[in-house]
Amino acid sequence: MRKVMTLAALAVLAWGQVSAVQAMDLSVAVGQTGDSTMTYRLGTQFDFNQSWFVSDVGHLTGYWDAAYTYWDGDETSSNHSLSLSPVFVYEFAGERVKPYIEAGIGIAAFSSTELEDNDLGSSFQFEDRIGFGVRFAGQEVGLRALHYSNAGLKQPNDGVESYSLHYRMSF
Repeated sequence: MRKVMTLAALAVLAWGQVSAVQAMDLSVAVGQTGDSTMTYRLGTQFDFNQSWFVSDVGHLTGYWDAAYTYWDGDETSSNHSLSLSPVFVYEFAGERVKPYIEAGIGIAAFSSTELEDNDLGSSFQFEDRIGFGVRFAGQEVGLRALHYSNAGLKQPNDGVESYSLHYRMSF
């Protein structure tokens, strides 16, 4: 739990530094793991405010994602996690609706190393993601796959995946 609190403090400090320069977005997600654990995620995003490889097809951009996830398993396997990830997004050109694909690798801290039948090995995990969706009128809807693993830094390293539907609103 001490590690989770340390990560939370670092996330708040980083959030304060970033929010001083740019607006934040809020997102919610509902998903499920392969073991039928439900996931509920609340996040805040800060755009890079920069584009690369701009063409008629689209452009590459990105954002920082800080999130809290509640993992709703049975009584012995519910869990909480905090995560921070840089995410790169390729946004396709469009006037009102802009499809996109995204990928990122960040860090996460879990309150417990047990989740359903998975032994994560440590509270510290890497968060890998891939997703796609559409952006329209300051909003976003998409599907995302998240994988958590400690990359073999500590055994066992069962890892866990969550597949979710998310909604994001810009302010």
